Amino acid sequence: MNDILEKLTEVLEARKQADPSSSYVARLYDEGLDTILKKIGEEATETVIAAKDENLPQVIYETADLWFHSMVMLVHLGIKPVDVLAELERRFGLSGIEEKAGRDRK
Repeated sequence: MNDILEKLTEVLEARKQADPSSSYVARLYDEGLDTILKKIGEEATETVIAAKDENLPQVIYETADLWFHSMVMLVHLGIKPVDVLAELERRFGLSGIEEKAGRDRK
């Protein structure tokens, strides 16, 4: 599974240099972070609606869209998906209560 994240990251990185008129992702990058975040919000809402309706194929489809657009955001911000995976690995085996207690308070 990590392989697909690496492949997708490579494609998303390459799209930073693409012509916005020739690539959906390049257009998102060109329009900026607010547009990317709006798209994530839309996809999150669609995922919730599909889950509420218990439409499992649609949940999978919408979750893929949500993850994809989240990856666009990460790449836009210069964050590697492996960094998120490392954070999930760090949390593995901790209870939610322990994890929250260990967070830095800002």
